[in-house]
Amino acid sequence: MIISRRGFTLGAASAFGLASQGAFKPAFAQSEPIKIGWLGALTGPSSAPAIGFDRGLRYAVDAVNASGGVKGRKIDLITRDTQGDPTKAVNATQEMISSIKVHAIWGPTNSGEALATTPIMARAKMPNIHPCVVNSLIDPVKYPNAFRMAPSNSQWDDAVRNYCLKILKVKKVAVIGDTTGYGTTAAGDSVAAFKKDGADVVYSAQIDATQPDMTPDMLRMKNAGAEAIVSWSTSTGMAARLFNARAALNWDVPFVGHPSLGSGEVGKLIEKPANWDKVYTVNYRSCSFDAQGKLPERTQAFLDKASGKIDLKDTLLWWVLSGVDVIELLSKAVAESGGTASEGIIKYLNGLSKYPGLFGDYTWSPTQHNGYPTDEVVMGAANSSKDGALNLAPGYG
Repeated sequence: MIISRRGFTLGAASAFGLASQGAFKPAFAQSEPIKIGWLGALTGPSSAPAIGFDRGLRYAVDAVNASGGVKGRKIDLITRDTQGDPTKAVNATQEMISSIKVHAIWGPTNSGEALATTPIMARAKMPNIHPCVVNSLIDPVKYPNAFRMAPSNSQWDDAVRNYCLKILKVKKVAVIGDTTGYGTTAAGDSVAAFKKDGADVVYSAQIDATQPDMTPDMLRMKNAGAEAIVSWSTSTGMAARLFNARAALNWDVPFVGHPSLGSGEVGKLIEKPANWDKVYTVNYRSCSFDAQGKLPERTQAFLDKASGKIDLKDTLLWWVLSGVDVIELLSKAVAESGGTASEGIIKYLNGLSKYPGLFGDYTWSPTQHNGYPTDEVVMGAANSSKDGALNLAPGYG
């Protein structure tokens, strides 16, 4: 990946500024690198998010290191492909803590894996930032070291459910998830919330994301009278096969749900562009075009700097922006706490209020580790992607 040495602002605060603080301190330059562990499902059916996060992470790490590091200390990104397998994620976590002795961990990015690794990191007091949405993964009492830098599943679920009931005005919904820990939990929570709001959940099921033919499931949903299909899966392959099956049945039911429904990878897998119509996905104001086709100023400035250096055609912009943000956050935590001690990094993160990242403004405290603002969560038109950003969904202000 090519990185310009002429200045790259990672967010509202420049990581290059962190480097310059220690540019004339040889003692720091000769010290060990800052080792950041990166746990991501980079291969397998749920790999789309991790691939996007990875691009942002590597871009940001290269930028910081090209500018001299953090107070003279280079960042060493230690990567392990978990393949979406909780057992592999656990083994990689234990390796990073016991053998490699990383200073902080980003990920896993799959909630099913994070359910297995979060207690391990808590016992080791390992600073951990992740984007996993399952609600129980964040608990400042049980897991005082774990910080979420994305919405919780409740925030996603509220946006999806409100769009279905208040904008699309449907009354009968089908709710599906894949067979991962995330898919099972998210679909179950979604069903309960729809029922609580008075909707009729006419069909719910877990679907194997590798299943080659989605027609039988689509027929069951159609025969049940579903007026909208709510999907909770990170698998872009599963999404594309569902859209293709919908088209083959000549059924124009809308899909609403997980951000992966809008990944550029889906565009490569659908049989024709029209199969992606009437698909509405969770998105964010930082990654949404306004009525004039413009992105927020902060986002556009990043894209101008990153043009030609990060491939955004087949991913979602928020995945990339999150990867950039986490490197800046951990860089600043090390710089301002005076080192890589776990306690110092955690204390820094606990003191953030409306921190101006690229993806969003993060706020954490000792009693609140859900850091993403609800009003930044919106719905987008899945097939409108440009540089990984989306138009707001129809009817969504």
